[in-house]
Amino acid sequence: MEHRGIIGVVITSILIGVCRGADTYVGKKLGELNSYHHQVGGDVYAVDENTFLIKNFMYDGNGGDTYFWAGSRPRPGPQGFIVPNELGRTNVLDRYLNKDITLTLPDKKNIVEIKWLAIYDLSRLEPFGDVYIPEGFEPPQKIILNKLSSKTGEAKSGAVTIVDSKTIIMEDFYYDGTGEEVYFWVGVGPQPHSKGTKIPDEHGYMTPLQKYVKKTVMLELPGDLTVFTVDWLSVYDIKSERVLGSIIIPEELNVPPSLVKIIPHENSMPNCVQLYKDLQVSWEVFGDQITMELAAQVGENDYMAFGMSGSQTEPAMIGGDVVVMFMEGYLGNLIDYNMSSYMPCTELLGQPKGVCEDDKVGGTQDYQAYSSKREDGINIFTFRRRLVTPDTGDKAYPDSGPAIIIWALGALDIIKKPSMHYAWSKAKQEIEFARKPTEKNCFAFTRSEKPNLKPWSGFHLADPAAREFTARLGPDGGVRGYLATANHNSETGLAWYINGLLAPELYIKRNIKYRFLVEGGSNPYDPRSYHPMIITDEPRGAYSQLSESQQKEVRVLAGIGYSVRGDARPTATGRLCLWKHTPEGDRRKDVEFRTFERFRNSLMLECGDGKAAILEFTPNKSWPDIVYYNSWTAPNMGWRIHILEEVHTEKILAEVARRSEGVKFAVTHHFVLALGLGVWAILMVLI
Repeated sequence: MEHRGIIGVVITSILIGVCRGADTYVGKKLGELNSYHHQVGGDVYAVDENTFLIKNFMYDGNGGDTYFWAGSRPRPGPQGFIVPNELGRTNVLDRYLNKDITLTLPDKKNIVEIKWLAIYDLSRLEPFGDVYIPEGFEPPQKIILNKLSSKTGEAKSGAVTIVDSKTIIMEDFYYDGTGEEVYFWVGVGPQPHSKGTKIPDEHGYMTPLQKYVKKTVMLELPGDLTVFTVDWLSVYDIKSERVLGSIIIPEELNVPPSLVKIIPHENSMPNCVQLYKDLQVSWEVFGDQITMELAAQVGENDYMAFGMSGSQTEPAMIGGDVVVMFMEGYLGNLIDYNMSSYMPCTELLGQPKGVCEDDKVGGTQDYQAYSSKREDGINIFTFRRRLVTPDTGDKAYPDSGPAIIIWALGALDIIKKPSMHYAWSKAKQEIEFARKPTEKNCFAFTRSEKPNLKPWSGFHLADPAAREFTARLGPDGGVRGYLATANHNSETGLAWYINGLLAPELYIKRNIKYRFLVEGGSNPYDPRSYHPMIITDEPRGAYSQLSESQQKEVRVLAGIGYSVRGDARPTATGRLCLWKHTPEGDRRKDVEFRTFERFRNSLMLECGDGKAAILEFTPNKSWPDIVYYNSWTAPNMGWRIHILEEVHTEKILAEVARRSEGVKFAVTHHFVLALGLGVWAILMVLI
């Protein structure tokens, strides 16, 4: 397999980021620049087969026509070629003062094809400084090893590749999923053993491995770990102390340096647990109080949440009790939340339901903030709470024994409230807060450039004969799905599926009657199961949650009626039909599906009792050219309807193709940050 995208244009900023100390591995050293004129100096390293790093590069900038120059003749001379500078440009060189730069040979040329790299003046035809490539030099490159060794067959793989100093890829990885506490595990010594270190899975999670079937898995060694500091990689069952599969990592590897930036973080708390690649919690219990620090690598408009599960046997959001933290510039916000539904806080029948602030549902704010700051992309909050509070909505932090915790990272909505998370505690994680002795099991944060992910194709329903559409609900599909289509998050994690397609654009004719068969739920006691459809002139929806003054700014074109008292009420309230993940499915892995068709085929359709509601409408001449279908209850679940005089399918699709040609969707930290912000995103580029 060709591992594309590992070394690319991002190498400049990332490599410079990791060059923090003399002991940091940056590649194979070629030597110091020979200095002839203009104070040229610096140490030259081969990063990979076609990339140089020059550390502490010096040049006074006083040459007339000076460039980075390379060639295959025995000595530097006019028979050579320009090497673009660290910005990828072929400009005359400016002044450099102890700067770390990376240079990539053009046209995919290889370091072994040249004899020297020089700072060369074309007007004077002489080098101001140069370095020679030794005879027989082997630049760093990925190393392909054997397969995982397994005596039982419970875990096995195809070839294992060391891509760089922190990245390992296993092809065709298989694990039967039968163990209770099985992790990716690394350590030192001749063979794997129980004193190793747990590393995150390919999505950054620190929870036990689930079943894998012939999957390409890319692992990033966390913190300061590199392939030079570990001797083996294994799949290890902590509970039974068994090695299910392993491979020895050779010594003296000649591999490229990692593109990952290491971001150290220290705290004074005696206990620390790494909950996720980008999240750690540390704490100290003293008397009847617990002092905690939560640190997370998140975006500027993201929140982090931590607290106690609503269940004593599994991580459960419903009934859970969390504190939500986010930064607004230099101001930190720390808010106690109660959770009664998988939805943002929504008022139905005069009662707030969902993820609501404690004091909005009859509770109190019981957390005391000490400090908050954002440093190098890390949000850090220190706070205190009593182990047991008088608030009946709060969950106690036990003073003995393990407790099941929940956590989440997500984006704030436009009013600075937490919306659907992009990373969270799906699997069981326990913490013994009063444990003795104390223990720290956290590592430094790491950061890498997020590659581009190809979004699923947007859908366009432009059938001039269509008069009826089926509207059901389903998962938003993450960064490849609704976010890529609408350019904003679904704050509920749900979106409308029209005729089985995720949030398509509709093209309909003016003065023709149409109807939606709406199956968005009719239970007004649960905001997740109550999504009457409305059509408005604005893209957000959630009309029922707007203030009276905000409602006056919105034109509702279909989907509401009025009581005798003049109160608005929804009319398209039908049974709930929901596309949902199977028991084996996992919303965290939606990004792995390259097409929407494969994604939807992995889902199952579940419908409740009752009938669909019928939403009939006729767009007349007073309607705008573009309107939006959405939910009465929750924001950002639908998309556009184009009102046309005539529906010409071929012209519409040709225009859509023209607009989308060459457009690429850049993935943010949500992914991740997709968040996210993490290893899974790079994997999608590789396979």
